[in-house]
Amino acid sequence: MEPNVGKPSFLRNILVRLFLFCVFVIALRFAYVVTIRGESCDVGDFCFFALPENLNVVTGVAQLTDSSSSAVISSSGKAAPSTPKKIPDLWATAGFQKSVQFYSSVFQDLMSEAVLSPNFKTLCVDTATGADVFALRELGVEESIGISKKGFKPLVIQGQGFKQPFSRENFDFVFCGGGVVEKSAKLGDFVAEIERTLKPEGFLVVHTGANDTYSFESLLGLFNFCKLVKSRDIDGLNSKMPFIREIVLQKIGGEGSMQENSSTGSVKKCSVPSYKRDLIKKAEPLIVEEPKKPWITLKKNAQKIKYLPSMVDISFKPRYVYVDVGARSYGSSIVSWFKKQYPKQNKTFEIYAIEADKTFHNDYKIKKGVTLLPYAAWVRNESLFFEINEDPGHKEVAKGRGMGRIQPVQTAGGSTSSGDVDQIQGFDFADWLKHTVTERDYVVMKMDVEGTEFDLIPRLFKTGAICLIDELFLECHYNRWQKCCPGERSAKYEKTYGQCLNLFTSLRESGVLVHQWW
Repeated sequence: MEPNVGKPSFLRNILVRLFLFCVFVIALRFAYVVTIRGESCDVGDFCFFALPENLNVVTGVAQLTDSSSSAVISSSGKAAPSTPKKIPDLWATAGFQKSVQFYSSVFQDLMSEAVLSPNFKTLCVDTATGADVFALRELGVEESIGISKKGFKPLVIQGQGFKQPFSRENFDFVFCGGGVVEKSAKLGDFVAEIERTLKPEGFLVVHTGANDTYSFESLLGLFNFCKLVKSRDIDGLNSKMPFIREIVLQKIGGEGSMQENSSTGSVKKCSVPSYKRDLIKKAEPLIVEEPKKPWITLKKNAQKIKYLPSMVDISFKPRYVYVDVGARSYGSSIVSWFKKQYPKQNKTFEIYAIEADKTFHNDYKIKKGVTLLPYAAWVRNESLFFEINEDPGHKEVAKGRGMGRIQPVQTAGGSTSSGDVDQIQGFDFADWLKHTVTERDYVVMKMDVEGTEFDLIPRLFKTGAICLIDELFLECHYNRWQKCCPGERSAKYEKTYGQCLNLFTSLRESGVLVHQWW
């Protein structure tokens, strides 16, 4: 009888397959660490190929060209014998060396002004190559590290400005070079992380390419947990950023210093800063003489409008908000004008559509990125009449529906108008605005409220909410000449063109960048 060899053979096959599987796992891990990540294993990471503790790393700009005199530091932080070591190819390039020399000059100036010290613990935010970190270590600031989406060890570890892998109040000095602040996709989180990781009395240095006063003041408002130490203009590193504004800030408070009084509704009156008033001087002039054909004149005037983003850099804002008061249909002004024509500088805006006419409400149910407020913007919370008049001089052709206007409910019998009347809910628009946006946000508003602007604008001034608006596009309604009936004025509105002109003039004199809309 032949011996039974089936069982040992079966076990041997299992052991062989298990061995091959282990080899495959090891090879896969090695490929991930070396090929995909392009860096060494993290401390405490699962890794079969951890670096030896006494691995040496070259430091110093001079050593890039003279390896025989290289100074080395071990990964454990202890001095090691001066022996030539292979350095990353990037460090030997002329571009990297030029960047190191540039940052060395910048940091030496900051050292001479006591903003930076060799014993500081420093962080360079969103630095892809780590040239700024290299320069800091060259100057003796040994506890320096950089973070980037893809790490480049030993100078740069994995992390991002808006999600830093550090404990709170960890750094004495934070550097944001290369315009990384304005490039951040999550600016609010970016600022919050810097506040969290920067020590009280620690220094923050920002390099930006924006050179207008609006952007400068916006940046200061963004980092409102810091005080301004100094600002200067310097030549840039290359053609991509030929001009640099260097801003030095110092943290003045602890946790919780970033609070917005305007978001609590506690702010009443406000004062528009002078730098915003100066922008009005650059705006297109108001139309002083009443136009005979307003439907043509106002539309042509829109082509002359100088938009705020065409005059200044709006990068230093945590949020971008567009409020369409009297939005009508989704395609009326949100799509036909704001999305297609307003210069947004590649920023993503939150959109609020305020429309009382229920005819258009279903239009917003399937639209993403737009929040509909199906109420009437008013001076207080109360029930209102929403009245649709058949105004032959002002119709929306696509819908065949006249423009609506509101009036307070005064009697139980309702309105005596012959038009289509609905009872709707009005809300305190100024109060809503103060609880929705802050002075640090960038807020654009279009207002077409069929005469209610003479109620809403004074309310915005009285509450101080007017200071929350960066740019206003206002259609003022008056008893203008009608397109349908030459020689006749509209009986729908009581105000005159002179009263509208006074409204625009008072807004601009108060520092509000307002444009005549149609």
